[in-house]
Amino acid sequence: MNTPAPPNLKASRLKLLAIMAVFAAPIIVAGVLTFSGWQPSGEGYGQPIQPQRNFVDEHLRVSLADGGDYAWRDPAEPRMTLVALAGPDCAARCFDTLTGMAKAWVTLNRNQKRLRLLYVGAPPADPARLSAMKSFWTLGRDADGKLEAFRPQAPDSVSALLVESNGTALAYYPAGFDGTGLLRDMHKVIK
Repeated sequence: MNTPAPPNLKASRLKLLAIMAVFAAPIIVAGVLTFSGWQPSGEGYGQPIQPQRNFVDEHLRVSLADGGDYAWRDPAEPRMTLVALAGPDCAARCFDTLTGMAKAWVTLNRNQKRLRLLYVGAPPADPARLSAMKSFWTLGRDADGKLEAFRPQAPDSVSALLVESNGTALAYYPAGFDGTGLLRDMHKVIK
């Protein structure tokens, strides 16, 4: 014959079941969400590039001032590239945007080495601004015009591209982009 369990044994079993439920509930919820196809949104501030483009596969050449071509894949270590594309007549507003982008790069602290800054276009005519740019930016020009779709048409403006270490373009930031949003995106992808 079964004898009833003492009350303290029933309470212990209920506590054990409650503890198991606390740990099992998130796993069950995650499984249901996964099988239903839900994915968390990792929306960035830049516009996704559709269709996806890989600058290495496209043989997109950026000619550097020293006569060489920019290597989208860094042979030393995998590093992303922030490409600044200047519109016509890069002057004060353009230079201010470039300075803001360089400041955002500086805030990456120890992760600065994981991001390269590439300026594509005619540099500012002012020698002082040009000298300041060279301390942060690698200067080049689009040899074959394959980046024209991303270049702003308005004078004194800048757009940007964030490019993965394998040459895949991740996001496009049209002229007038939010610098804080770009900084947040950089912190998300460069860890």
